[in-house]
Amino acid sequence: MFRIKTAKLMLLLIISFGLPTLTLAQQPITLKDALKYALDNNVKVRKARLDIEGGRYKVQEVRAQALPQITGNAGLTYNPIIGQLVANFGGQTQAIRMGQNWNSSAGVQLSQQLFNQTVFTGLQAARSSEEFYNLTAQLTEEQIIELVANTYYQVLVNKQQLGVVETNIKNVKVVEKVTASQFENGLAKKIDVDRIKVKLTNLETKRVQTINAITQQENQLKFAMGMSVITPITLPNSELTEVRQLPVFADTVGLANRTEIKLLNNQDKLYALQRKAYLAEYYPSLSLTGNYTYSSQSDSFDFLSSNRAAIGFGASSVGLSLKIPIFNGFLTRSKVRQANVDIDKLKQDRIEKTNELNLAYENAKIELKNSISTINSQRKNAELAQEIYNSTQNNYNNGLATLTDLLDTEDSLTEAQNSYTQALLNYKIAEIQLIKAKGDIRTLVQ
Repeated sequence: MFRIKTAKLMLLLIISFGLPTLTLAQQPITLKDALKYALDNNVKVRKARLDIEGGRYKVQEVRAQALPQITGNAGLTYNPIIGQLVANFGGQTQAIRMGQNWNSSAGVQLSQQLFNQTVFTGLQAARSSEEFYNLTAQLTEEQIIELVANTYYQVLVNKQQLGVVETNIKNVKVVEKVTASQFENGLAKKIDVDRIKVKLTNLETKRVQTINAITQQENQLKFAMGMSVITPITLPNSELTEVRQLPVFADTVGLANRTEIKLLNNQDKLYALQRKAYLAEYYPSLSLTGNYTYSSQSDSFDFLSSNRAAIGFGASSVGLSLKIPIFNGFLTRSKVRQANVDIDKLKQDRIEKTNELNLAYENAKIELKNSISTINSQRKNAELAQEIYNSTQNNYNNGLATLTDLLDTEDSLTEAQNSYTQALLNYKIAEIQLIKAKGDIRTLVQ
C-alpha cells in the first residue's frame, strides 16, 4: 500500500512539473511568451545568474582578508634522548638536563590588519566586480532576447512562404484538371500536360523543403528558448502583422542606458582599482598580532592522569607588525605601467563601441525606411500580380491565353508574395535592432 501511494505521489509530482511545458506547447506561443520562457530556461542566462551568485562569494572572500585571522595549533613531541647543558657552579662542573621526554603544547594566534591599502582596495574592486557580473548577466539576457525574437520571426516568415507554396499547389492542380480535360478533347497538347506535372512536382518538392526549413527554424527557436527540441510548439500567424508607416526617429540615440556602455564604465572602474592596488604595494602595512600558548612537559605520557607529574605553563604576547617595502626590482612599477596600458586600451574600446552602437542605430533607421518602402511597393505588386494571375487563368480556361503565359504569371505572383513576406521579416529584424539601439530591448518582454 505504501509503495502504491508513493508511486501515485511521484506521478503527481512529475505531472505538476511537466504541466507548464505541456501547457506552453499546446497553446500558441506569442513572442512575449517565447521571450519569458527563454529568460527562465536558457542555459546561458542561468549560467550568467550563477556567475552573480559566485561574484557574491568572491566579495566575501576578499572581505575575509580584512577580518581577524585566528588559527589554532597543537603539538606533541617525544624526546628519546634529552640534551644536557654543562655549567660551572662554584668551581664544580655540572650537567643540567634540558627538558623532559614528553612535551605538549597548544595555542592560538590572532592577526588583524590595521592598515593595508592593498586589502582595502581589493574590497572596492570586489564590490565593483559584483556589479560587473550583474551587468554581464543583463547583457546576456538582452542578447538572448534579440536571438529569440529574430528566430521567432524567421519561423513565421517560413510559415507564410509555406502558405504561398500550398496555395500555388492548389492553383496548379486546378490548372492540371483543366489542361487534362482540354487534352482529352483535343484542345491541348501532351507537352502541356507534362509541363503541368513537372510544375506540380517542383512545387511539392518546394513544399517539403519549406516544411523542413520550418522544422529546423523551430528547433533553433526551441534551443534558444532552452526548450527541448522534441517539444511541439505552435506559433500564431498574427504575430507577423502588416506595417504601413514608420515610427518616429530621433536624430541621435542616447547611449547611457546601453548595457554595453555600462559594462565598459564598470571595467574602467575595475582597471582603475587594479592600478590603485598595484600602487598600494608602495605603502607600508600595519597589523596587530597576538598569541597564547600553553605548554606541558613530563617524563612519561601521563598528560591525562589526575596525579601526573607534568609541569605546565602558559605564555602570551601582543604586538604590532609593520612592513615597509623598500625595493622589489621595479616589479610594482611594471605592474602599474601594464595597468596604464589596459586603461588606454579600454578608452579605445569605448570609442569603438560608441561608433558601433551609433552605426547600428543609423543602419536600423535606414533598413526600416527601406523595408517600409519595399513593403508598400511589394504589397501593391502582390495585389497586382494576383489580379493578373486571376485574369490569365480565366483567359486560359477560355482558351484565350497559353499555358506559358499562365505559368509565367504564377511565377511572378509567387515571387511578389515572397518578396512581400521577406520585406516584413527585414522590417521586424530592423525594428528589433532599433529598439536595441535605444536600450529598450527589454520592452519586448513587457
